[in-house]
Formats: sequence, C-alpha cells, structure tokens
Amino acid sequence: MSFLDGILSQVTSNVDIKNLAAKVGISPEQAEAAVAALAKAHPEPGNTVDSAAASTGLDSGILSQIVGHIGGEGALGQFASMLGGAGDAEGGGIMDKLGGLAGGLFGGGKS
Repeated sequence: MSFLDGILSQVTSNVDIKNLAAKVGISPEQAEAAVAALAKAHPEPGNTVDSAAASTGLDSGILSQIVGHIGGEGALGQFASMLGGAGDAEGGGIMDKLGGLAGGLFGGGKS
C-alpha cells in the first residue's frame, strides 16, 4: 500500500489508504482497489464513479466519498496522470496492473 500512499501524498495531504478506508468504512484492501479503479476510470469516457463501482462492486456512494476525501475530480485527475505515466518493459502500465488488482480483489480480474 505504500506505493499508492506515496502518490496520494503528492496529490493531497493527510490522506493515506488505511485512514481513507476507516473514514468510509471499508477494508484497506478495498480502499486500495477503489482508488486504483477510480484512477483507471477517470480518463475513460463515462462516469468515473459508476465505472469504478462496476469494476469493484463497491457502492457508488462509498466511491463518491473516496473522491471527496482525496480532493475531488481535480485531484483524482492528477493522481490518474501520475499513475498513467509509468509503464514497464513488458508493455503493461501501472494502470493495467492496478486494474487487475481491483478485479482480482472483487472476483473480476483479467484473464
């Protein structure tokens, strides 16, 4: 979780995955998957929260609270940009890996 915490700290102050999870009443693993799903959905067409809810199975109300706690759509966009710029030699970027994490935690996953 420290990787996402490090990026979140660059976008907004006083937010980390464990505290975020406690504030919205979910596990830290669910919070990590939710933040990853929100960041992945943000640049895609459609409603960010609805897309993240569909990929995680979490309630859109909880996801909206998370967006608020991390600083709103602007901070989410900055967070998504920071994650989207990093790739690896195998061709899959961090956003692909985080999307896989979110799916894996909630029964979806990539095949």
